Amino acid sequence: MAYESVDKLQKVLADEVFNHTKDPKKASGRALGTLVEIITYYLLKTWRLNNSISIERGLAEYGNPNITHNVEYSLHPIVRSSFLTIDKSVKSITSNVILKALTETGFDIAGFERKNNQLLSNNILRNACTIATSENSFLLSSIKSDIGDKLELHIYEQNKKPYAIFECKRVGVEEGMTKGPQTIEKAKQGAYVARTASSLQKIRSESGEMQGIIYKSNGSYIIKPYTNLMDEIIFSSDKELLRKFILTVGVVSNHGNWIKKTLNGVLNFSEENFQKELMVLAQSYDWLLFLTDNGLSDFIDKLLLHPISELRFLRDTFLSSYAEDKKKNQFTKVQMNIEADRILLKYFSENLSTVESWFNVVSPTQKKLTDLKRELDELKNKNWQEILL
Repeated sequence: MAYESVDKLQKVLADEVFNHTKDPKKASGRALGTLVEIITYYLLKTWRLNNSISIERGLAEYGNPNITHNVEYSLHPIVRSSFLTIDKSVKSITSNVILKALTETGFDIAGFERKNNQLLSNNILRNACTIATSENSFLLSSIKSDIGDKLELHIYEQNKKPYAIFECKRVGVEEGMTKGPQTIEKAKQGAYVARTASSLQKIRSESGEMQGIIYKSNGSYIIKPYTNLMDEIIFSSDKELLRKFILTVGVVSNHGNWIKKTLNGVLNFSEENFQKELMVLAQSYDWLLFLTDNGLSDFIDKLLLHPISELRFLRDTFLSSYAEDKKKNQFTKVQMNIEADRILLKYFSENLSTVESWFNVVSPTQKKLTDLKRELDELKNKNWQEILL
């Protein structure tokens, strides 16, 4: 690893990138949190989940829809899709431009309300760009291909009910501390959302075993060991089990706040070494992934601080987004420079096995990242139109 720890890396960012800010350490900490979100987002895109992704949607609690929680990423079933070709001479590709061209193809948008978003403006791409919403779905657009003087757009309608959610949690600490009070608060927030999102709920037996309970529409229910019941639901075709099920995935980083100790310098992910906060998250999310110091450091060092020539544009975009005289941030999960987006997708695609090695699976303890990919593919490819009737 290029840096001893993410804490050391945060200090480098504070000294070299954020030294013009009022609180360089806090600014660099926020940037690290943004980078965790970006890594997670581009991993999902590389797993071919782009059209399912929505960003910062309000998620209604199961059985209590009056309370909603914004989540970083939610994955939704695709209702229908279409393709458009737009001339690059258009100054800004707005939702209005897209919807006008879409209606000319005969795509029915009755019942949709237009959103004032721009898919592309001044070479800044809006990821998961929502162009319109209806009572039960969202209409989004992304760039499928860039050929000559034309852009091919992919327009797709997502059902409002997600089949999975991803949340990212990273917590910095004050100098000289091992953790801070905000750590447990972040854990509690994540745990609450994870436990209230899905129809599959967790309960403990007196002996401490985690059981799962899921209700059917007639009031009957099933109780089984949690992981077994989760697997049964994911690989089922039973509408009653799937209609309100949401797979919950948490991503955490910075081991100084979550893990008590290492074993010969290597993170020891046995449960007895978890801080209380990580135990809270591990028993709340269906899946908990740990973005290692090595992974985050690798991404920042190779792509943003000391890149090879073909990646230098990423470095320039990153630095300009956080410069003192910046005009607009173009290196976030929502807004990304279009050339930086191309480079990131190419890098993640060509180095996918390396990127995946940046993550450790904290829970379920008996599963691997390949199992999560398989579960997401299984959920993505279900006949949701039939399930959600």
